[in-house]
Amino acid sequence: MQIVHSFQELRSARSQMSGTVGLVPTMGFLHEGHLSLVRAARAACDHVAVSIFVNPTQFGPKEDLANYPRDLDHDAALLEKAGVDLVWNPTPEEMYPQNYQTWVSVEDLTRPLEGGYRPGHFRGVTTVVAKLFNAVQPHKAFFGQKDAQQAAVIRQMVRDLSYPIEIVVCPIQREADGLAMSSRNTYLSPQERRAALVLSRSLFKARDAYTAGSRDAAALRQLVLDSLAQEPLANVQYVSCADFETLQEVDTLQHPALLSMAVYVGKTRLIDNVILG
Repeated sequence: MQIVHSFQELRSARSQMSGTVGLVPTMGFLHEGHLSLVRAARAACDHVAVSIFVNPTQFGPKEDLANYPRDLDHDAALLEKAGVDLVWNPTPEEMYPQNYQTWVSVEDLTRPLEGGYRPGHFRGVTTVVAKLFNAVQPHKAFFGQKDAQQAAVIRQMVRDLSYPIEIVVCPIQREADGLAMSSRNTYLSPQERRAALVLSRSLFKARDAYTAGSRDAAALRQLVLDSLAQEPLANVQYVSCADFETLQEVDTLQHPALLSMAVYVGKTRLIDNVILG
């Protein structure tokens, strides 16, 4: 496994890869969720490249960039064991040199949900992913369903910019008790970790109601909100029931929908979702 840091090193390593290449973009501090993407890439492609880059342009001024967990040595050991061929770990200066001024923006899909609460976030995501795609030139790129809006935005960007890349979205990986795996889970105290189970528990209640025949989006949202309200440590930012493709809120579920939320547990902001239909 090669670990490279510059564009020049990356291009040299990439030129030696024949056959199909799968890319797994990450911000590091890897867990089983990331490794499930690596395994999917390994199964589908001749070579696997993983980027590890904590992208400063997708963090807001009051977000946790400085404290975001990092452990490159541990990540590298996990990736080598998983059969990864190439790890690209650029510096911020490599990705955004002095006088950098070019950005990639997706319009409508970035306005609701996360975009409404994290202005500028998706501009940072799409710009860095476009740079990753240009540099690595993968045939397939693998993302997790936990970041559902991100996956939708990247799919739109790939269509709009005519990238010859297949976007593969893999299922959410959960702990045995249901908590969606996230690098930010490490911020939770033991008490907060127990309280965070209310996210998946609330979503699963609504999913059960949908399976039993409920198609009223307002009722499903309220079911989730009522369940979240039972946990004193949970501070809800939003609960959404939106069309899976457009991410616009719906009244009645006639097509696949994304039921999603952002909730603070203590000072830690967590997101989770389920697909209905």
